[in-house]
Amino acid sequence: MSIRGFSPDDPAGAAFRAAIARHIELFGARMQARLHQISPLLEPLAELTGSFLAGGKRLRPAFGYWGHAAVAGQPDDPAPLLDALASFELLHASALVHDDVIDDSDTRRGQPSAHRRLESWHRSHRGCGDAAGFGRAGAILLGDLLAAWSVECVETSGLGPQALARARPLLDSVRTEVNAGQFLDMVAEAGLDAGRDAVAIAQQVVEFKTARYTVTRPLQFGAALAGAGPELLEGLAALGSPLGRAFQFRDDLLGVFGDEQRTGKPAGDDLREGKRTVLVAEGIARRPELAGLLGHPLDRAQLDRARALLIGSGAVEAVETRIGQDAAQARAVLGRLEITDDGRRALGGLIEACVTRDA
Repeated sequence: MSIRGFSPDDPAGAAFRAAIARHIELFGARMQARLHQISPLLEPLAELTGSFLAGGKRLRPAFGYWGHAAVAGQPDDPAPLLDALASFELLHASALVHDDVIDDSDTRRGQPSAHRRLESWHRSHRGCGDAAGFGRAGAILLGDLLAAWSVECVETSGLGPQALARARPLLDSVRTEVNAGQFLDMVAEAGLDAGRDAVAIAQQVVEFKTARYTVTRPLQFGAALAGAGPELLEGLAALGSPLGRAFQFRDDLLGVFGDEQRTGKPAGDDLREGKRTVLVAEGIARRPELAGLLGHPLDRAQLDRARALLIGSGAVEAVETRIGQDAAQARAVLGRLEITDDGRRALGGLIEACVTRDA
């Protein structure tokens, strides 16, 4: 693939998304062919891998690409770098599949979730036993498969061994961090954090489940591949942490108040699932009765009541303030980093994309 470069003024735009999508598709096609060689009965998994690897904002590869460009400029041949960055989308797809099982979600990106689709496949083929259990087990295996492929995607990218040796520890870290963040999220939802500051726990979940996974580690990974030293890697972490928080806080607001046609998830799902987001933690701290509306099906009146409590309590305003403060912190750090002009422009654009998005 020959590309002279992507526009730093449109860092995650159509051209970049199309390029990374092509690399993901090619890798996915090779993995699907491997499944087909093993057995035709693996066709449901092969179909689902294609579905879960399609679409998305591609922000993680974008942060990785521009992290690399911030150090060494845009590569003459971006193919090996894009191949390696596709790993983040495979890891993300794995996390989405597992998240939907954990949350018992019916949909993902406007389509049935993986475990629901496998459950339907079991029923349509008159399978024996519990169809729902089959769907959950199959989705767990699908998520595991995607996580394994995320490792292979990097190792077969064609990047040099020295570059991979510099960057590999960052991938090792993010795989641990995202799972640790998910478990902390479950602990909070189960009320097993009794006696601890709920807002502080929610912030810790955001740091490990989102900020490092979505922004910090992809940024550092790309920069490390390009030869960044410890000082710059620390600077990128200082940018990535507040920006990742702002990204997740916006996601929390969209999970309650967003347009279902844009987000691909039913509005209010976070409340029905009892997610202890910073938004919810702020709301409960101000209006404890909100806790009684979480973690079970809500009719329209109950959902409207929960939304009214979040707004009336000042929780929504507090989260919007956090987003503004974290975005300002990320911009300030960016202004101090010694990086290329392309990298500065691109990362500035990605900051705005993260905090102003509506999906």
